[in-house]
Amino acid sequence: MKQDPVKVLVVDDEEDLELLIRQKFRRRIRGGELEFMFAHNGREGLLKLAQHRDIHLVFSDINMPVMDGLTMLHQLAEADLDVQAVIVSAYGDMGNIRTAMNRGAFDFLTKPIDFADLEITLEKGIAHVRQLQDTLETRDKLVSIKRELEVASQVQMSALPAELPANEFFDVKARVIPAKEVGGDFYDYYLIDEHHLALVIADVAGKGIPAALFAMVTRALIKSVASQYESPAATLKAVNEQLCDGNDSCVFITTFFGVLDLRSGAFLYSNAGHNPPRLLRADGSLEVVAPTDNLVLGIDDGEAYANAEVQFHPGDALILYTDGVTEAENAGEEEYGDHRFDQMLATAGSTDASAIIDAIVSAVREFAGEANQSDDITCVVSRFLSRQNP
Repeated sequence: MKQDPVKVLVVDDEEDLELLIRQKFRRRIRGGELEFMFAHNGREGLLKLAQHRDIHLVFSDINMPVMDGLTMLHQLAEADLDVQAVIVSAYGDMGNIRTAMNRGAFDFLTKPIDFADLEITLEKGIAHVRQLQDTLETRDKLVSIKRELEVASQVQMSALPAELPANEFFDVKARVIPAKEVGGDFYDYYLIDEHHLALVIADVAGKGIPAALFAMVTRALIKSVASQYESPAATLKAVNEQLCDGNDSCVFITTFFGVLDLRSGAFLYSNAGHNPPRLLRADGSLEVVAPTDNLVLGIDDGEAYANAEVQFHPGDALILYTDGVTEAENAGEEEYGDHRFDQMLATAGSTDASAIIDAIVSAVREFAGEANQSDDITCVVSRFLSRQNP
């Protein structure tokens, strides 16, 4: 692809220099490789630069009327323009040349100008300009990507459920701490009807916008079909079939979906390859919620999913989490691990959902120290407070 011409501004009060340069570089000017502009003093040069923001290479004499080259160079530095400057002066004027270089000049030429030397310096300047243009293009792309990620993050966070109103039967709280702008974790909780509370947590295998989109699709599918099926396993089977359809990239997602009957405390759930939740009993004892040995969602559309059930009693708390908790690493690349997680939960005591989440996040952050967070940290805590009347 043909590149745009490099625009060169020559600032010099010698009237015949313009003619000489146009003659010397006439073929490259006609070929669209170079475009020269001229000014006769520093003030005119600054005006040209203000009018033509795509000038990135300037050749400037030092000694000129109205505004000299050193003053112009100082103004360029103050304006923080993306301009490569070459200073031109008599060989004996090395003091001013050193001053110019200290003020950011890219190179220098001595008078009388040797056109072979001028061409060599011009080639060096063009190479720097091309590199600068590539850098600016890359910067613009990165800025655009960053803006897109910020928007995606806002969309993703706004899609998370709002807190449910305080009530006498359950207390649910959740938190997600993304490792990057967008991630593949999500959680959800909502009342399917007045007697059944749905709890969901999931983690896509992958990062970035594709993972975030897959997570949002999965969340929407679960919520839209949950009321149509008699059990969490049946719901996950239906969602899995839809996720597998057209999933050529074989993205998959671990998912835990359970439904709490607020009248009896019976919790029916299905676990599709997700981390096993913990059940913190009211007496302080800790249980690992039994697995259901189901495959993750998005791999096999013929997969059958199984349910399991656990009984909640008033004061019990269910802790759902993603592997960003247990696989958090410290500076020595040691994982937080299930053992530390269970020890911390065992000392949490019978407390409200927010306090348990605070304890989890604090413990993980204290363990990780200054190490970078490599994965999203997500957890949901649901406490069963009392039974509803049948």
